[in-house]
Amino acid sequence: MGLYRRGSVWYVDYSFDGKRVRKRIGTSREQAAEVLKRINRKIVTGKTSGLDGQSFLLFEKLCDEYLLYSNANKAKSSHRRDTVSLKNILKTFRGRLITDITPRELERYKNERRKKVAPATVNRELSCLKHMFSKALDWKMMKENPMKSVKLFKEPPGRVRYLTEDEIKRLLSCCASYLKPIVIMALNTGMRKGEIFTLTWADVDMVNRMIRITNSKNNESRYVPINDTLFAALLKLGDNSKTDRPLFIWKNGKRIRRIYNGFRNAMERAEIRNCRFHDLRHTFASHLVMRGVDIRIVQQLLGHKTLAMTMRYSHISNEAMKAAVDKLNLAGIMHKLAQKWHRAIWRILVDARKALLDNTPG
Repeated sequence: MGLYRRGSVWYVDYSFDGKRVRKRIGTSREQAAEVLKRINRKIVTGKTSGLDGQSFLLFEKLCDEYLLYSNANKAKSSHRRDTVSLKNILKTFRGRLITDITPRELERYKNERRKKVAPATVNRELSCLKHMFSKALDWKMMKENPMKSVKLFKEPPGRVRYLTEDEIKRLLSCCASYLKPIVIMALNTGMRKGEIFTLTWADVDMVNRMIRITNSKNNESRYVPINDTLFAALLKLGDNSKTDRPLFIWKNGKRIRRIYNGFRNAMERAEIRNCRFHDLRHTFASHLVMRGVDIRIVQQLLGHKTLAMTMRYSHISNEAMKAAVDKLNLAGIMHKLAQKWHRAIWRILVDARKALLDNTPG
């Protein structure tokens, strides 16, 4: 049992069940020595699970591999979230072989973590962990995913907030000149703030009235139509002949990247409470659904992979639901009125017939 190196890569060499096993570890001698120590401990204690050919990879090494994958294949925001999630998880599983981590330990981590953060935060970390182990399966680093039997916490309903028609009018009237077209874009396309700020004129087809979104959250492109309201706002933005020019810029020509203070000030002037910029996306989806737009079309416009995600945005207003239920009352009222008119008309016909018979010569 020992270590050896080929080029810059270190290997462990040991015997198990009468067979000689050699495993590639990595470029760190310290890491290889730690793995060999764990293999020896397994053999001595009789806990030989995984010694017949699985990868002897430390958890932190898998994290490094996964973050490289995340950076190359996910949106920047998703990669940042993965980095934060794994930073917290590493505090518990650093130094462990990935093949030694059990579902029971993951359940313990889940419950202990819940004491410090919200269920949604724990779920994001567990989802990241589950996907990382799935990739390890694809990469032939392990034979089963220990997260398979670990269930996520049930999360409370998401935050519900969208602007009414009156609030939209008040907000637009209180927006600064640079902010107004950005708000109009959000209200009429449902785009995320990051998607809006990365747009250039190359992404905008004013002839066919379509916007191409390439910097989406799920790293997939989608198209959103330009309605008349947004078209008029875009015409006011000036020269669009330079396709590499950002859509929204300051007076000095630099791209607008942050509007937190301007948006907050506009909200205060409009006397609108409890509203974030992302709620304009809620507003877009909610008003579409209230106007009878098919939920699957709303899903495509928002760029959601599943319909369940869209349902979180497409809550119907109390007024719309009340109006729907009131239609039953209206139907009942119309039915009663029809019955009354029917009886009244019948009486008129009967009286007319009687009068006709009375006036007819015998």
